[in-house]
Amino acid sequence: MIDFDDAEVRPNLYTTAFYNLENLFDIYDDKHTNDNDFLPISKKKWTPKRYDNKLRKLSYAISNIGRRETGKHPALIGIAEVENATAIKALIEFKHLEDYNYDYVHYNSPDERGIDVALIYDRDVFEVTNSETYTITLFDDDGSPDYTRDILLVSGLLEGLPVHVLVNHWSSRREGEKETEPKRIVASKRLSEVIDELRQEQPEAKLIIMGDFNDDPSSTSIKSLVESQNLYNPMETLRSYSRGTTYHSRQWNLFDQIIISTNFFENTPNSLEFHSANIFDEDFLKQFDGKFKGTPFRTYVGSKYHGGYSDHFPVYAIFKKN
Repeated sequence: MIDFDDAEVRPNLYTTAFYNLENLFDIYDDKHTNDNDFLPISKKKWTPKRYDNKLRKLSYAISNIGRRETGKHPALIGIAEVENATAIKALIEFKHLEDYNYDYVHYNSPDERGIDVALIYDRDVFEVTNSETYTITLFDDDGSPDYTRDILLVSGLLEGLPVHVLVNHWSSRREGEKETEPKRIVASKRLSEVIDELRQEQPEAKLIIMGDFNDDPSSTSIKSLVESQNLYNPMETLRSYSRGTTYHSRQWNLFDQIIISTNFFENTPNSLEFHSANIFDEDFLKQFDGKFKGTPFRTYVGSKYHGGYSDHFPVYAIFKKN
């Protein structure tokens, strides 16, 4: 493993991150979720040993996001594809995270796969003042409801300064990009409504919008959100032919993004200012050989166990306290 401990601690810099954990299920059968693939007796043989290996790897990765720039672990981590609070608790109590004062905000969502979003936060620097979820109402072609992940809003004080974090995991492209695009546009409009509500109460609200949007920065759902709500998407310049957060059909996508309100550029005393953003694609997170060398080192490929971290790289944005 790489030694990140040489990085100088920058007390006025704070990392916020987002990470799709690729099906972080616990090993117990839950009648309320579709977890049959992730049990010790399933075809995937999701055993305690494999579960612990994933927790160890994810906890190591999370502990080092933004460490090169800040010299410390992240303050806020939005996560997607986690089964329940049991799995989140196991993650923050695992080896590489147990020494930090992490807690989490999580609600069970109606998603058909039984996966949720959540926010992990460092209690030493962030205080939750309010949290709630917003349902995205979707329908399949036959008119039946398509249950998906809720939008999670967590409002709080980062080093005493108010911020609102919105964690998203929009509908996948499994049935095709164009076929599923309307669902992501519905999600984008719902998120826009939530932002409008927030700004009606607090016109100067500072927003950190993060998630696996299953769309790129150039996609209609993201572009229209950014333009209509006067947001800034630092991820627009990060995607390239050879770089992204997830790799599919021989091309990179940057589905994982952190988008911010433009008032993070105001350089006033005792305020939070945007500093930088990046993809956390360190070599240890990558497939190290074969035809997929350099792409995310996954836990499973289909039902075949590979023992990696996730099929996504995390993304992060760093904020500076003036």
